[in-house]
Amino acid sequence: MRIESGEFIRAAFSEQDFLRDARPQIAFVGRSNVGKSSLLNRLLGRRALARISSRPGRTQAINYFLVNSNVYFVDLPGYGYAQVGKAKRQEWARLIERYFAQGEPQVIQLVDAKVGATPLDIEAFEYLEASGCAPIVVATKSDKVPRGRHRAQMARIAAALEMPDGDRVIAVSARTGEGIQELWRRIEVALGPEARERSAH
Repeated sequence: MRIESGEFIRAAFSEQDFLRDARPQIAFVGRSNVGKSSLLNRLLGRRALARISSRPGRTQAINYFLVNSNVYFVDLPGYGYAQVGKAKRQEWARLIERYFAQGEPQVIQLVDAKVGATPLDIEAFEYLEASGCAPIVVATKSDKVPRGRHRAQMARIAAALEMPDGDRVIAVSARTGEGIQELWRRIEVALGPEARERSAH
């Protein structure tokens, strides 16, 4: 997809802030500090469109980015560890549940390539599958895994998540650009021909 524009639109702190127009939505989910913001910036060719922090829990709302005026990239708060209290994490969880209840976005689930699929990643994948989202799974920070171990590590992540036969994990690196084109191809397929046609103009 040729990226002609990408802009931050809204931070949703409650259900009333959700965007509900006809545009498709691509939601990015993953553990805190897995690299969602870095991946978003790399996909969109922007250095600082999505804010990046080394501190887990930086994303504290559902953030909407409008791409080429016709599709939303949606950055969800990270699940798992964050330097906030239990009450705040529960609040985020309720917000995310309400977000998925209001529609069925295409979901991209991020897993740390070096760490592998944690119990929280497995729980999230099962939740997304049960919600009918059929997530695309990408392993971020793949440059931190030795090249000779890539195939085996991706297979381990797929096995831990019990991904359907035929699905595979895409190894990506926001730093080197590995896997970015393949991920874009998967996103374009998910968007369908009508959205792809709009994005080409």
